[in-house]
Amino acid sequence: MITSRSRQRGTASIEFGLVFLLFLTFVFSLIEYARVMFLWNAVQEVSRRAARAAAVTDFSDSAAMDALRQRALLRGGPGALPLAPDIGSAQIRIEYLWMDAAGALQVLPQLPACPLANRINCARDPQGASCIRFVRVRLCGPGASCAPLAVAPLAPWSLAPTTLPLATTVAPAESLGYTPGQAPCP
Repeated sequence: MITSRSRQRGTASIEFGLVFLLFLTFVFSLIEYARVMFLWNAVQEVSRRAARAAAVTDFSDSAAMDALRQRALLRGGPGALPLAPDIGSAQIRIEYLWMDAAGALQVLPQLPACPLANRINCARDPQGASCIRFVRVRLCGPGASCAPLAVAPLAPWSLAPTTLPLATTVAPAESLGYTPGQAPCP
């Protein structure tokens, strides 16, 4: 004769397994949401750091610009943003802007040869299309247009967002790497 106690012997382990599965799903979803929130804030900080550094870095020095991108990504050397292997220096777009007489910001059609040439251009015509007045940094996905960054989830069944909002910072151009007494551009 089977007693009710022997019939329920395996029920507790099955209930525990089901509840534990739901608990792990909740914990991993919470971790994924925390990672996405970190990345949401981190891309804003990366754009801010890059814009501030680009405002004082020589735009004609490619090594300095590469180092600027690495430092902006919270790295000392090459690599991606922490916790985001798909966000690297290739996603940091630095654009130099000029301001027309109406006050609209537009991308420079062609960069000056060096920071000294920019200072000369700005002294001649502050609203000219060859005077860098602002620096805009955006973190963009691949492609010609600036698409939102895609984030690969750690767990494919996670319900966390898979794209981050555009991170854009505009900073006034400062020295752009010019130092007093600098030799004229080649």
